[in-house]
Parts: sequence; C-alpha cells; structure tokens
Amino acid sequence: MFCGADMKILVIHTGGTIGMVRSASGFAPQTGVVEAELARIIAEDRLAAQIDLRVLDPLIDSANATPEDWNRLSQNIAQQAETYDAFVVTHGTDTMAYSAAALCFALQGLDRPVILTGSMLPLSEPENDGAANLRAALGAALTAEAGIWVQFADKLLNGGRVRKSHSRAFDAFAAEPTARAPRRDGAGLIRHVYQPREVAILPVAPAISMDVFAFAARHCDGVILRCYGSGTVPNSAKLETALLLAQSRDVPVLAVSQCPEGGITLGTYAAGAVLKRTGVVDGRDMTVEAAYAKMHHVLSTPAAGQNLAERLAAPLASEFND
Repeated sequence: MFCGADMKILVIHTGGTIGMVRSASGFAPQTGVVEAELARIIAEDRLAAQIDLRVLDPLIDSANATPEDWNRLSQNIAQQAETYDAFVVTHGTDTMAYSAAALCFALQGLDRPVILTGSMLPLSEPENDGAANLRAALGAALTAEAGIWVQFADKLLNGGRVRKSHSRAFDAFAAEPTARAPRRDGAGLIRHVYQPREVAILPVAPAISMDVFAFAARHCDGVILRCYGSGTVPNSAKLETALLLAQSRDVPVLAVSQCPEGGITLGTYAAGAVLKRTGVVDGRDMTVEAAYAKMHHVLSTPAAGQNLAERLAAPLASEFND
C-alpha cells in the first residue's frame, strides 16, 4: 500500500502505447484507457495521496514529438508546481528519453519529482507492462528526490542520462549511473522555452558521403556528430572543410559516441584530432538524446558572456559525468 496522505500527485497523460487499443491498422490511441487503469490502481491500492489526471489535447504521437511538445509538457508542470508535490507523465517510449532530457534542461530549479513512464504493450492488451509501470511510477512519485526520472521495468532511471536500449523487450530503457540527481539547480523555478531551431544528428560510417556534413554546416543552427568509439572520425578533407565552415558560421558541433556506454574523450586518437582543431565540443558520455535536447536548449536561450560551445561543455543537469 502506498502512503502519503498529504501528498498531491498530478498524472499527465501525453499519449503513447500505454493508452492505445488494437485496431484494423494497428495499435491506435483511445481515450479512457489510461483513465480507467489509473482509477483501478487508486481503488485497489487504496492510495492515500490525492491523484489527479490531466490529458493533453491533442495527445503527443511519440514518433512525431517536437520541441514544441516539450514546451507544452514543461508548461503544464511549471503551472502546477505550487499545487502538486509530484508529477507522473505517461509518454510514448520512442522519444521518452528525448523528452526526459529536455525537461531536465527546461525546468531549472524544480523542487518536485517528475516521473516519466509508459509501456511496450498497451494497457488494453493482456499481460501488458503498462499497469505495473504506472503503479511503480506512482510509488516513485511519493519517494523520489526532486528531478526528472524515468520509471520503467522496476527501474528508476536518471532522466538526463536515460536511453531506449531495446525495441521490443519490456526492460527497454537503460542509463549509466551518476551521483548527481537529474535536476538543474536554481534558487527558484525558471522555465526555459524551446525555440524553433534546425539541429542535425550526423553519424559517421565507412566511406560515408561527406556532402551531408557540408550541407548541415551551411544550413543548420547546430550539429550533433556521432563519432566512432572514444571520438574518432574518418580522415577526410571534406569533413574538415565542413567543420571549418561550421566554425566560421558559429554553428556549434557537439560530438558524442555511437557506443551506448563509455562516451568519448577527444584527442585520445590522432584520427579524432580534426575535431579539436575545428572547435568541436567534447560531449563526453552524454547520450545522443541528451545532446540533442541540450543543443536545442542552448540555441534557444542565449546567455551573455558565454559562447555556445562553452555552454554546451558546461554541466547543467547530470547529463554527463565530470
């Protein structure tokens, strides 16, 4: 049985598999699915805390999520931060890690826990994982420290470091450990809004066409470069030209590893020396999801006295280990 008679929890249903039903064209969203399950959990577990539900309209299709959806979610949390002690957010799994990281950067000074959860199989299906995940998320909301968390498959994961690691298994998320909570420090709650920006994620691969790198350097506001291993890239004159073009246009390039664990350390190998020569920012062990959200955040919120590269390299919300 949960406890916390004086606590108030707001559940925000944003969409995703957890609230879908089977249809002729596949799983599709349907109103009432999450609502019914939440009512059942409250009744069966005799929850002492007050649980309220808000359904976003329109619901977010996880595959079509945008920074504007991050804004909608952060706005709902910020507006209710004085009313509720904790928040549970049901979300589609495909972009849950992006939204979790985005909330870490957007909700500076938040002193409440926000627990994101979802499911790999809808609540409407037998032997689904949604009911257990929702119940666990409500439990975590009562006990977790302030910050943005992902509760999935009996694990409470750091929202600034989480990634989707499996496309089908119920245990679909992982996060490298860190001693820091997934929270951006601040004296009071400040909500940072994401502005429309053009950000590209570009992986390297053997003999990959380098023209796309030049196009991104010329047309994008920021670039996430997914390197090999600990920070190597092909020895390509075209790539160096593209990176120099980005540098000349003040287009920040943030490097992360294609490996899911371990991160990068620029300068370890000569094959990555071009990155240091052209001002590429070392993303260390950031996930690509956190790097993408952080790039959008930095591009959206100019700060006097710091250039974009300096702000990308500075820790904000446990997104990398120092």
